[in-house]
Amino acid sequence: MIKKVVRNDARLARHDRIRNKVSGTKEIPRLNVFRSNSNIFAQIIDDEAGVTLISASSLEKDLKLSNGGNIEAAIKVGELIAKKAKKAKISKVVFDRGGYLYHGRVKALAEAARENGLEF
Repeated sequence: MIKKVVRNDARLARHDRIRNKVSGTKEIPRLNVFRSNSNIFAQIIDDEAGVTLISASSLEKDLKLSNGGNIEAAIKVGELIAKKAKKAKISKVVFDRGGYLYHGRVKALAEAARENGLEF
């Protein structure tokens, strides 16, 4: 009998492979992206201390988004995470795409963060 491959299990396996190589420090933290069907989330994490330094998501009230699961929302979240990082004096990060393909919403968030001052 052939077992059905669960897409999220495959994503988590890819994410584990990425995390073996990518780690955030206090000087250069990790920018992690998680996307669901209806929203997108971004966190800047210091893995040495195990602490989330900054977070942003499409659920935040000040973004006033009607749909949090599209490219437009990802761009807004990317801009927001970059602005919060500037306030916290973080300019360089390591990008962790969370096992997702660098395409669509993940790519839009990354490019918006780059355009607003984050280096990775």
